[in-house]
Amino acid sequence: MKILIADDDPQILRALRITLSAKGYEVFTAADGREAISAAVDHGPDLVVLDLGMPQLDGLDVIHAIRGWSRAPILVVSGRAGADDKIEALDAGADDYVTKPFSVGELLARIRALTRRSPHDEAAPVAKLGAVTIDLAAHSVIRESPTGDRQIRLTPTEWQVIEILIRNAGKLVTRQTLLTCIWGTEHAEDTGYLRLYVSQLRKKIEDDPANPAHILTEPGMGYRLLT
Repeated sequence: MKILIADDDPQILRALRITLSAKGYEVFTAADGREAISAAVDHGPDLVVLDLGMPQLDGLDVIHAIRGWSRAPILVVSGRAGADDKIEALDAGADDYVTKPFSVGELLARIRALTRRSPHDEAAPVAKLGAVTIDLAAHSVIRESPTGDRQIRLTPTEWQVIEILIRNAGKLVTRQTLLTCIWGTEHAEDTGYLRLYVSQLRKKIEDDPANPAHILTEPGMGYRLLT
């Protein structure tokens, strides 16, 4: 099982890396918020252990970014002990919250509980978009028609875009979340990339690409998928 630890305290990073590695976990570390998002994209962790007070991007920003595409459990480990901080983190998408200082035994117990509740092999969804059926597990896109079903080919990047949207169907997915998850933090402002791929997806999936019914633009914010 892969665990990402994100904390700006090098002693905590080192101690948790040694402890969790000794328990058989594959451990990746990040020292700031931007590194945490990049590591999550690169390694696809089964669980994230995250501090809130980090440089570059705050832990809450990291939670929002990861939740844009991943359902991996997020365990916040923070020195912020106030009830409001805990509520804000949990509302943002964290699954559990441990206050520093903590015991290693408690942390390991929380990790075991989270991984029991959220198995990594949950079924990938199937989305029905009008005459088009997208099966993430089978990696297939089929358009039904009276003359016979037709396979639609998506590029690897188009797959990444549509998968994030499908896994968050009905929800707003911000442009920054999509750009960061697919191209990395250094391209978080390159909205031209995103418009190009969304346009290509609409041409392949929508009945009327000029008036999309499924991949909707939220002006100034991002995109929303309606099934």
